[in-house]
Amino acid sequence: MSKTADYIGEAAADSTNALNPLLGGLNRQELLGSVAMMLRRTSLSPMANAKFAGKMAKESYDIIAGKSERSPERSDKRFRDPAWANNPFYKRGMQTYLAMQEHLEDWVGDLKLGEMEHARATFVMNMITDALSPTNALVTNPAAKKRAIDSGGLSLIKGLQNAYEDLTKNGGMPRRAYMTRCVAGDIVAITPVKGVCNIEMMELIQYTPVTEEVREIPFLNIPPQINKYYASDLDPITSIVQFLLKNGFQTYIISWRNPTEEHKDWGLSEYVDSLIQCTEVIKEISGSDTINVSGACSGGITTATFASLLAAAGDDRINSLTLQVCVLDPEPDDSELGSMVSERSLEIARRYSRRKGILKGDDLARMFAWMRPNDLVWNYVVNNYLMGEDPPPYNVLFWNDDTTNLPAQLHSDYLDFGLQKPFTNPGEVEIAGHMADLTKVDFDTFIVAGVTDHITPWKAAYRTTQLLGSKNIEFILSNSGHIQSLLNPPGNPKAKYFRNPSIEPTADEWAAGAEEVAGSWWTRWAEWLHDHSGDMKPAPKEGGSEQFQPLYDAPGKYVFD
Repeated sequence: MSKTADYIGEAAADSTNALNPLLGGLNRQELLGSVAMMLRRTSLSPMANAKFAGKMAKESYDIIAGKSERSPERSDKRFRDPAWANNPFYKRGMQTYLAMQEHLEDWVGDLKLGEMEHARATFVMNMITDALSPTNALVTNPAAKKRAIDSGGLSLIKGLQNAYEDLTKNGGMPRRAYMTRCVAGDIVAITPVKGVCNIEMMELIQYTPVTEEVREIPFLNIPPQINKYYASDLDPITSIVQFLLKNGFQTYIISWRNPTEEHKDWGLSEYVDSLIQCTEVIKEISGSDTINVSGACSGGITTATFASLLAAAGDDRINSLTLQVCVLDPEPDDSELGSMVSERSLEIARRYSRRKGILKGDDLARMFAWMRPNDLVWNYVVNNYLMGEDPPPYNVLFWNDDTTNLPAQLHSDYLDFGLQKPFTNPGEVEIAGHMADLTKVDFDTFIVAGVTDHITPWKAAYRTTQLLGSKNIEFILSNSGHIQSLLNPPGNPKAKYFRNPSIEPTADEWAAGAEEVAGSWWTRWAEWLHDHSGDMKPAPKEGGSEQFQPLYDAPGKYVFD
């Protein structure tokens, strides 16, 4: 295997607890049932218990005697304070914790549970051991104790204030971004726009050109329904929107409405219908019969369904397709969560959202967070409560926490998507009023995935290359995770991507022939888009058209719902 393939494999392995949003719905009752099963097996597995006790006893002796060489992984940021290495008390506490963490994982493996029970037991055990880290308590965290002494106790008072605010205003979850410092239309989503179309389900936003000439064929970005649209416009440096405008593309984006209980019947069919409406508007405004379309994450599923429907109808309004961090052929073993989800769990999740009318965005955010508790929960417990610090005004985390709801019907459609796999079985499954078949989608396609993406793993995203009927597909692998792989602008010294001009049958075969390219994948994408966007023409001086007049300025109205 090539060095490139080795790197890709190692980097992807760093992404643990991957979450497949299509399978969303880990049922608490079934999870607790698996834990009960684990406890029952404990009494029936004396050899596993004895093995665990023996390992801990031996290593505890070495730790107490100062002979242990156990240390945290380089990627583990919890133990960066020098006291963990230099102070005997803290060092031994850290080593004992790390030993317990490893041996408990081995113990679960020795219980001979079923595949699903083992996955669930491992998940729960990891949550427990992560919570028990000595860094999470004031008495065993040297940095927090030092901060309390140096501040005369003020850090503890501030920590209590932060905890109270989170309990009363944030559902008990620690804040990951200082929300009041980030304002849509002021700090984020500031690129000048005109809202040119407002329908019940969405706003169509047209960005103001910044070049004297623009490409003839317009570009439409279709974001996911589970977050606000402005991930593409967080700041001038990482703004994909501003990059597209500077490169002369007529740029449009959809701002989805945040649904409430009254919109419970909005499903994939309704969202695809809204895309038909908005592309008719873009065609009229731009004067172009075709559009370059891009979809990301769950928005990519909607986009692919839209493309499949148009192909079935012989409608050629899509000129090219871009899919970003999107999985169209999900498998349970793509993620740790997938291996824990049964059909019963999915049905319970479906009934829950139908009863409520929506799947609340903050519930989804909690589920995502607990898939990576050290990074997304305990890290902020330490920062906000023990250290008495406010979370930073980090725009990516602000966007991530600025959640939206999913209508019950769309949630149900996504669950069906994961179960029925319509694109994997072309012409056999009905979706959005047609028999889904991506083999009929024959226009050029650009696909980008992230090496360490824990939400849509890159190898799962690669399978899309085998579903499409296009003879011209380009697959790019960016060197970061889910959202960070997309927010990777030119000029970033750490930016790189992997490219193989050939589309191989499997992801591993593709990786074996891939080459590392320094710089941002945006540059390669812009070259590709230029080749698919027609000739240059004078930029329109005003937004909209006679039929579709601009309604209001940035960032629209739906973004505040």
